[in-house]
Amino acid sequence: MDTVLQFIQLNWLNLLAMVWFLICFKGYMYYSKKRSYDTACLASIMHMYRTEWMMRMLDRDMRIADATVVANLERSVSFFASTTMLILAGLMTVLGSTEQAINVIADIPFSMEATRQEWEVKLLVIIALFIYAFFKFTWSLRQYGFVSVMVGGAPGPEDQISEQEKQSIANRIAIMSSMAANHFNFGLRSYYFSLAMLGWFINPWLFMALSTGVVYVLYRREFKSSTLKTLMMSVGPVDEKS
Repeated sequence: MDTVLQFIQLNWLNLLAMVWFLICFKGYMYYSKKRSYDTACLASIMHMYRTEWMMRMLDRDMRIADATVVANLERSVSFFASTTMLILAGLMTVLGSTEQAINVIADIPFSMEATRQEWEVKLLVIIALFIYAFFKFTWSLRQYGFVSVMVGGAPGPEDQISEQEKQSIANRIAIMSSMAANHFNFGLRSYYFSLAMLGWFINPWLFMALSTGVVYVLYRREFKSSTLKTLMMSVGPVDEKS
């Protein structure tokens, strides 16, 4: 018990910074997901576009353009998944040369002195964050593969399905596509927060400030951006409770 208390006393600032980071990271994930159900945001508006896309896709005999769009989305996700592996390899390299990294950071103004053990823990945390991002990207990649199969297996205009069946099929494919896009978005958010985590190597207070700044940037882009306003203009008035 005394050892635990001593550890907390010696590392209270780093522990506080880590707790604040988790509140920002997980808290914004929960907030954005909850708000997307009753508030116009990029996720909800793009889901409307995907539903429209799938409705139009069901009216087409030739779906080469639809398959090409899904393939392009897969390539984007694949790029980030590959990049994440390269970043993880670089972080593992830094983990093996901690002393040199500490000396580099020590020359930066306002940097706080850290032990080798503290540095290694910080590196392991950021490695864990990129592992999380890699799993999100690869799961998104698989889900886009499912979308390709669903588009390929969708009935054509000659099948003369009812309007209700058509809407149901379009909704299913749009939901799968939105799920893939959301997991890709989770991976991208991990990249944003990893940039904030770089401040931890300089100063825990800077780390907390950057984490807060990332939340602000993400919120502005997803709920208040000019991009969102343009998308809403394209689809017409949006019911806040839809």
